[in-house]
Amino acid sequence: MRFEHLGAEPRIHPTTTVAASAVISGDVAIGPDCQILHGAVITAEGGPITLGANVIVMENALIRATATNPVHIADHVLVGPMASVSGAVIEDEVFLATGTRVFNGARIGARSEVRINAVVHLRTTLPAETTVPIGWVAVGDPLQVLSPDRHEEIWAAQRELDFPGYVFGLDRETPDLMVQLTERYGRSLARHADDRRLD
Repeated sequence: MRFEHLGAEPRIHPTTTVAASAVISGDVAIGPDCQILHGAVITAEGGPITLGANVIVMENALIRATATNPVHIADHVLVGPMASVSGAVIEDEVFLATGTRVFNGARIGARSEVRINAVVHLRTTLPAETTVPIGWVAVGDPLQVLSPDRHEEIWAAQRELDFPGYVFGLDRETPDLMVQLTERYGRSLARHADDRRLD
């Protein structure tokens, strides 16, 4: 299913295959010989998304761009089932395994691997040929790759990256943070009310 969103329509190369149950919305450009499988969602929420050549987006994966953080996925990248990429740059020949999460402002260098259920946090840079082990967390620039049992170290780095400030423009110390966050984000997402289905 293709949707016009905020006046922009997806542009899909004729050699690319998109499953009938995939959703592609807004300012999305998909290059040649890509495969977009069932349940995948590729949605440009105010910023563009570009996929290069021979990109595979597997079942139920989510790729989302924002006005602040577009998405660029280079050539020969595999985005595994149930993976999520939000506002990030993924260079050539990267493998994002099942259930991986890549957050806003992240950059993953060429030929890197982010293994099953691993996380690449907000504004984190993975140099080329980096591996994030199964379930581990990559955080910061310079990069730290930490096992999930090292929560205090992850949180120390994560706090400095300021998720609510960077993504939502809100101070973490705001007393009604979640009230403001959900109302502001909800208004932004409500712009889908005017989407137009193209197929």
